[in-house]
Amino acid sequence: MLTVPAQPFTIDSLYYSVVPGPWGMIGLAASGKGLIHIQSKIASEAAYVAFLKASFDVTPEKNPKRLKPATDQLRLYLKGQLKTFDVPLDVFTGTPFQRQVWNKLASIPYGETRSYAWLARAVKRPNASRAVGNANGKNPIPLLLPCHRVIQSNGGLGGYTGGLHIKKSLLELERTGHAPL
Repeated sequence: MLTVPAQPFTIDSLYYSVVPGPWGMIGLAASGKGLIHIQSKIASEAAYVAFLKASFDVTPEKNPKRLKPATDQLRLYLKGQLKTFDVPLDVFTGTPFQRQVWNKLASIPYGETRSYAWLARAVKRPNASRAVGNANGKNPIPLLLPCHRVIQSNGGLGGYTGGLHIKKSLLELERTGHAPL
């Protein structure tokens, strides 16, 4: 199971790669310790580099080789051929509450969903469903920390930073092995 560190870290080096995905280009970034960011539907490589530089205050270095394990696993996942990621993560952003939520996301099994209320109870904040939703929206590594598996208590999809059509496709992929991508 993937885990999110309880304490934030600092970053000395930043590597990135941009790969094609079913919804457009996907940007991935890693520190020397592990994957720190994934973003689907990036506007351009230059825009992703500018985002990384502004977000992490480090000039990113293009290094597809360093990110190959993550990109390979991402491709397999999106083909329905991988259920569990095992690349190292280096999640050092976010508040302690957000990191607690993200860590719990990693425990939601492939092909299953949990409600925002369940997630709030799981992090011992039973009245914090909305805060859990906000933490999901700040998740720096969607797919690996599967916020798409969190839905409303009534079965509605809720929100998804990448867009509800992507959330629906990911849930369909995990349910059937085929996604209407």
